[in-house]
Amino acid sequence: MTYNKAVKPHIDSKLTDYSDAMSNNNERQAFAALEDAHVIGQHSTYFHCLIHYKMLRHGLLNKDWRAVLGQLIRIIGAATKTVIGLVPKGNTGGTNISPFKRLPVSVENQAILDKINHA
Repeated sequence: MTYNKAVKPHIDSKLTDYSDAMSNNNERQAFAALEDAHVIGQHSTYFHCLIHYKMLRHGLLNKDWRAVLGQLIRIIGAATKTVIGLVPKGNTGGTNISPFKRLPVSVENQAILDKINHA
């Protein structure tokens, strides 16, 4: 099984969590779902770019121009750097953190990553 096929159901689940939280006007929970999706999908160029695009759209919805600009830069980075493995483990992808900073991976996300890596 390819990495993209293994990661897709987990990304889809996080994007559903995002939509549900947005429907319930829970902005913080919604963005946390995107951050989890970023951690899970950042080793796939496709999903890495997709999640940054979703974060960009989130910034547009909230008229957060700093986030929009930051996500545009991150999309370019994801498109060009993921394939060569330049992704900092655990980075949540938001503009509130350096795109180069490594972060601890939550127990939940690590369990998902372990499952994907053993698929």
